[in-house]
Amino acid sequence: METITLFCVNDSKEYQIKQGQPISVVAPRTVTDALSGKEYPVLAALVDHQLRSLDFPVFYPHRVEFIGYNHPEGRRTYIRSLSFLAQRAARSLFPEKVFKINHSLPSGLYCKFRAEKIADENIKLMKEEMRRLVKEDLPFTHKTILSSEAEALFEAQNQRLKAGLQRSLGTYFCTVYYLDGVADNFYGPLVPSTGYLKVFDLMPFHHGFCLQYPSDEDITRPIARQKQIKLTTTLKEYGYWCKTTGVVGVGALNGRLMDGKAVELINLCEARQERSYAELADKIYAARDRVKIVFLAGPSSSGKTSSSLRVAQQLKVLGMNPKVIELDNYFLTRERTPKDEFGNYDFEALEAMDLELLGKHLNALLSGEEIELPRYDFKQGQPVFEGKKMHLEENDILVMEGIHALDPAMVPSVDQSRIYRIYASALTSLKLDENCCISTTDNRLLRRMVRDNRVRGITPEDTILRWPSVRRGENKYIFPFQENADAQFNSALLYELPMLRYYAEPLLRRILPNSPAYGEAVRLLKFLSYVVPLQPSEIDAIPPTSILREFIGGQTL
Repeated sequence: METITLFCVNDSKEYQIKQGQPISVVAPRTVTDALSGKEYPVLAALVDHQLRSLDFPVFYPHRVEFIGYNHPEGRRTYIRSLSFLAQRAARSLFPEKVFKINHSLPSGLYCKFRAEKIADENIKLMKEEMRRLVKEDLPFTHKTILSSEAEALFEAQNQRLKAGLQRSLGTYFCTVYYLDGVADNFYGPLVPSTGYLKVFDLMPFHHGFCLQYPSDEDITRPIARQKQIKLTTTLKEYGYWCKTTGVVGVGALNGRLMDGKAVELINLCEARQERSYAELADKIYAARDRVKIVFLAGPSSSGKTSSSLRVAQQLKVLGMNPKVIELDNYFLTRERTPKDEFGNYDFEALEAMDLELLGKHLNALLSGEEIELPRYDFKQGQPVFEGKKMHLEENDILVMEGIHALDPAMVPSVDQSRIYRIYASALTSLKLDENCCISTTDNRLLRRMVRDNRVRGITPEDTILRWPSVRRGENKYIFPFQENADAQFNSALLYELPMLRYYAEPLLRRILPNSPAYGEAVRLLKFLSYVVPLQPSEIDAIPPTSILREFIGGQTL
């Protein structure tokens, strides 16, 4: 039998294996994280930069990198597999109920049964059953079947979203996974067996529970419990909106577009978002005797700039006069800027800002005094004062947006009762199917990619490669403070994934197979392939004040 050469990135060695054997025959037990030096069990592999399960058969020479939970694709593989484990436990204990994974939370995945609350004793039974399945170390298997067969299978299991998505795709075949005799489908590979999934927990939450997977910092422990009530309320409201419009899953969304109702959906979504901005302005206006400053924060590509402009617009309708201060102008001089663990200037750190000057200026404005605003010269690395003055009149209100706006440590000397804080993010509750919620992170990455390429001349490859650094900053400086917000604004729109497919798909296809960003490009292309794209005539119907125009252009705010 012919032998095949594999180059293993992990140890820079070549291995000879028999044709048709899986890559697992040369897989190490663990991989070492380059930054921390910690050891992680191998969960999957990147074969020529594409994610593959460890049972991937070899017929040609390949470049193989084995990955663990320290790699984003390793984490996704673990979480997908854990989701199937929870689904299998629910099917075993409660075969008459439909188990759903609704959306992600700071502490894990929010899970429930369709249209009913899960009792605490049933959550305990679920955890015990999952532990039993892990102990038995049952294999995850998969095979390709006819799409019509898969659709009938999911209909019989009362998984209407899965069946609807499969029907809307119009494909002939699909991959179905199996665990202990139960079938399901996922949109990426799984770990080899349930024995890999020893670290998890189930935390009672709302009408169901939070499925907690391993912490990034310590994979021997589940992710820490975090405050998530306000975020959950925002997601619940959006989920109700999806249900009201009849577009709960991507299959239903595809159906609406194929029926020629894209413009109708665009108009409906934009009307709802305009109403949300008006409601935010109403809350600020109601507190006008006390509130004089509005802080708006959110992660990358959440639409902070457009949101601050839209809120300001609605405040003007109510007779208020918004004034804007850009927090980016309050950076310290370059020589006083802190550095990260790689020795690079850390402009995202709170300590990179001149907090003393910012607090002094805000207190002066609140006292009716006039200030001279700085303009930060990024080329020279220092603030410049050019005589631009500001003071606040009776109907004036200050609007400021920035990543640290929800951190109380930003302006501790300022009377906190004078500040109204808003958290903005693209928190979609739209699902691919009952098991697979759409990542809000992927949504924002696609937004950023389109905008970076259009406005900043940054290639899609560079956007993907910079994204992990952006995410580290968000996890450190934004997400821990989101529950501090007085109000949370959801900038997601039901029609944006079809719109983003139109713009992002050709950009992703430019990334070459030898690029380290290729695997992520392939993953995003596969994700977008489940969504029917908007047509140019339908995109023309997006109003010039839409938050999405911040990313695709044509905004008139």
